[in-house]
Amino acid sequence: MPTRREEDEAEIRQRLDQVIEGIGAKDIEGLKRLYATDVVSFDVEPPLQHVGVEAKMKNWVRAFAFFQDLKYELRDLAITVGDDVAFGHGFGRLSGTLPNGTATDGMWVRGTFCFRKLDGDWLIVHDQASVPFDIASGKGVTDLEP
Repeated sequence: MPTRREEDEAEIRQRLDQVIEGIGAKDIEGLKRLYATDVVSFDVEPPLQHVGVEAKMKNWVRAFAFFQDLKYELRDLAITVGDDVAFGHGFGRLSGTLPNGTATDGMWVRGTFCFRKLDGDWLIVHDQASVPFDIASGKGVTDLEP
């Protein structure tokens, strides 16, 4: 019989699968249900932070407009679960086809997801996507793979 922590981890993994599905379907309303209303997101593009679920969804709308179709992959996901908070980290990649028909493999980023159990549901309260940078040049390094 699974423990409470194992059940919670399975639910969190399911939530992240729903994020992946929502991105692929460009389903803003479906994605919106997976985030806390006061989510704080540190994404790869400006500004430094996107505060609130509406700001997070505007960020996805911009990404969706960039692609004709897209896919999100999440690799090497590790999750740690507490009673009402949890976090996960792994590597994510957004890829797809641009409106002009050009296919792009995108780039791998480091991803962190923080969850809180709110009214019985695990919701994303913080996420972060980042790329390493070359300290000498100050430029991001976008050709690394897990």
